[in-house]
This record gives sequence, structure tokens and C-alpha cells, in this order.
Amino acid sequence: MEKYGIILPETQLPIFIIGAGGIVRDAHLPAYQLVDFPVMGIFDLDQQKSIVLQKNSNIGSVYQSIGEMVDAAGIDCIYDVAVPGSAVLSVLEQLPDRSNVLIQKPMGEHLYQAKQILELCETKQLCAGINLQLRYAPFINEARKMIDEGEIGELTDIEINVNVFTPWHLWDFLFSAERVEILYHSIHYVDLVRSFLGNPQSVFAKTTKHPKMKELASVRTNMILDYGEMVRANILTNHAHDFGLENQQSYIKFEGTEGAIKVEFGVLKNYPKGEPDHFQYVKAEEGKSPKWKSKPINGTWFPHAFIGSMAQVMRAATGEIQQPDNSVQDCIHTMAAVEAAYQSSEQGGVRPSY
Repeated sequence: MEKYGIILPETQLPIFIIGAGGIVRDAHLPAYQLVDFPVMGIFDLDQQKSIVLQKNSNIGSVYQSIGEMVDAAGIDCIYDVAVPGSAVLSVLEQLPDRSNVLIQKPMGEHLYQAKQILELCETKQLCAGINLQLRYAPFINEARKMIDEGEIGELTDIEINVNVFTPWHLWDFLFSAERVEILYHSIHYVDLVRSFLGNPQSVFAKTTKHPKMKELASVRTNMILDYGEMVRANILTNHAHDFGLENQQSYIKFEGTEGAIKVEFGVLKNYPKGEPDHFQYVKAEEGKSPKWKSKPINGTWFPHAFIGSMAQVMRAATGEIQQPDNSVQDCIHTMAAVEAAYQSSEQGGVRPSY
């Protein structure tokens, strides 16, 4: 069965959530409700958060510890781990061997932590995926289908441009984080580009702070993913555009040799309320002027893409596929590209010789 361009599992497994923060409230739970994925339990260090979510959603039980949850759940389920990157490893250590896990991004806060997570998952024989869900957004599913069918010719260019005002105070843990913008936001775009073009040859980047957001490590990023002489992949983000909605933008553009696709995704504008998405495409026709067309897309990034991340782990756990598309084995390459971006930013550019 397919919904929102996502292949759903033939057999559902119960979900047990570790973490009861805003991303669970605003995305995980609404996504699972859309396709009737059963959420049987939840745990958070702040038990009151779990209780509130249980009252407002169809959640089976509130647990007082991970150990209590594991005793009740066993391994025939999916553990949905939604904690900060710094806490992922310690949570995984408490889960049973051969269990199934969906881990909220990032895969640790540094590449060495990502490698530790990967090693632990393989040692414990976990079926583990990372919740980098943008690659499963309905508008991305449609773009991927069009590109795979050759509708815009050979893919030559991916551009992501985000110019919005992000209310970072909604995630208070970020104010003490050593890394912010790339690790917790642009990582989605790095992963998305990788899902289309594979691993980049190299990464050029600069990530910066903002005078009005001095408490945060960074809120703006320029990044080039190097795919050689014939393919361009650029990421440009600014989360400090506090000048109204009129000139805010957040788009993903795919250009090919015979056409282009542009997706204006509205979730980042006026966050968390968001604005409507807009999917456009154009095909080159000999003797005719290019004419852009719009296409309605059912579903958006939040919450619909979160169905895709969970569906991949669930399908792998039940034997429908060998490994999740979003496996830790795949995500380690996204984390390597993120690490390269931070190294590039720290090393700086080439000084002009005057």
C-alpha cells in the first residue's frame, strides 16, 4: 500500500517512544496517526511531558524508565528514539540486542560519535535507521519520480535556499550545543542531496553566527557539495531574516538538461504554523517558450515525511526489505559530509594574494 508517495509496511509493529519533546508532539505522533501506526508507550526524563502527550494522543502507557519500557516491549516493536544527538549512544546501550530502532537525527554531534553509534548498532545487531525524513517528503517523492522517469533529462543541479526567521527558543537544548545550524538543520539538505547524487567528492562551507542570536553557535550556512565539473549542489541558509514573510523563502530546485522542478516548502516560514507548499515544474519543448506548471501534492514535510522514516525501519524489521533506506550504515556518510563542512568552515578560505 502506498500513501503520500510512501510505501507502507504490510505488517505494523508497535511503537515505543523515548523522548516527549516538541518534535514528537508536532511531527512523530501526527504522522503515525495519519497511517494508524500503533504507539503503545512513551518515556521521558520529564514524566509530565509524557503524561501530557498521552492525554492528547492515542498512546498506550507512560513508563518511568527505559528499563521498564524494555521489560514491557521486548524486541518485537520499534523503539522511536527522539533525544538530542549527545544522548543517543546512552539510550541505545539500554535497548535489547536485535531490536528495531528509529533514531531522531543527528547521529551524534560529531563524526566520532556517529562511528560509535554505528559500531554499537552493529555489535548489538540493531535494525536501525536515522530520522532524516526530508528525503521522504511527498514533494520530494514526486520530484524523485519525475527525475527517475527522465522528465527533466539528466540531473545537473540541486539548489536549496532557505531565508526565514526560525524561533530557536523552541529547542532550548540548542543554546548549549557546540554545533547548531548544519548539525540540526542543514543536515537534512546534505542528506537529501546525497539521496539523489550519492556521496560528494568534497565539501566547501562557512557557517556563521548572528548578532541578534549570539547565544547560538551558528544560524547561517553557505555550503557547496562537490560533484565534479558537470553537477552543482548548493545549500544556502539564513535563519535570522526577521523582517516579515514577504521576502522569506525556502525552496529546493532541481535542474536537468531538459527541464526543472522547484518546490517552495512552507513549513519553515512563520514556523511552527507554516505556509502552503508550491510545486512547480517546466519541460523544454522545441520551438516553444518555457512554461512553468503547478502540480498539487498531497502532504508535506511536517508531519507526512515522518511516515517514510518509520515505514522504512518497520519494513526492514518485518523482512519486507533487507535494510532501511535511512539505515545508520547510510547515514554515516551524511555525518561524514557534515563533519567535512565544519572542518571547511574552521579552516577558512584562500587568502587573496595582492
